[in-house]
Amino acid sequence: MRFLSPLVRGFLIRRYQRFLAEVRLENGRLVTAHCPNSGSMQGCNVPGREVLLSPVDNPKRKTRYTWELIHLPSTWVGINTLTANRLVAEAASAKLIPELGPFDKLLREVKLGHSRIDFCLVRGGVSLFLEVKNVTLVENGTALFPDAPTARGRKHLQTLMDALDQGHRATMLYVVQREDAQRFSPAAHIDPAYAQALHRAHKAGVNIIVYGARVSPEEIYLDTPLPVVLEGDKGIG
Repeated sequence: MRFLSPLVRGFLIRRYQRFLAEVRLENGRLVTAHCPNSGSMQGCNVPGREVLLSPVDNPKRKTRYTWELIHLPSTWVGINTLTANRLVAEAASAKLIPELGPFDKLLREVKLGHSRIDFCLVRGGVSLFLEVKNVTLVENGTALFPDAPTARGRKHLQTLMDALDQGHRATMLYVVQREDAQRFSPAAHIDPAYAQALHRAHKAGVNIIVYGARVSPEEIYLDTPLPVVLEGDKGIG
C-alpha cells in the first residue's frame, strides 16, 4: 500500500480524548490530527517522537490530518488500524497470503450472528470468515495483542468459533505494523481473558496467522509470516 500523497512530518505533543493527537509540524505550527486507533497505543504514544500525518482534503472533517506513523528507535510503526485491513485486502487479492487458500470472491464487513467480520472469502460453497487485528506493541521481540483489555476482541473470537460450528472455515489474522518483531503472543499480562479466548479459539479450530509488515514513509506492505506462541504451547507455524 503506497500513500496517495507525501506524508507530513511533525513531532507528537500528546494524544488525548482517545482519537485526537496534538502535533507540532516542522514549520512550528500546532495541528490536531485524527488518531485512528482505539487501543492504548502502549509504547507508541511517546511525546517528542517523530510522526507522519496524511493530509485530508475534506471540508466536512474537523481535523485536516490523519496520524499514520510514529518513529521509534528500532522501527517505523503504523498506528492506523484501518491500514491493516487494506494491507490484507491488497495481499489477499494478489494471492500473497497462501494460508488463506484459494478463493473466488472476497467480501468485506460480512454480518455473522450479532457481529460483523472483516472479510469472507468464498470458493464454491465454502466460506472462510477472516478477522484482522492491527498490532503495534512489541516487547523483547514479541508482538503482543491486545494493548488494552478488549471485550470486542473476545466477541470476534467467539463469532469465529460460531462460524466453525456452522460448517464454515475461520481465521484470525494479526498484522504487525512494525519491523522489529520475531514472534507473536497474546498479551496475557494485559488482557488474560483475551489470551484465554484465543487459546479456546485455536483449540476449536480457528486458524491463527500473523504477518509482519515493512513500514516506511512511502509505503507499507505485508512481508513475512511470524510464528505464534501460545502460553503452554510449543508454537504455531
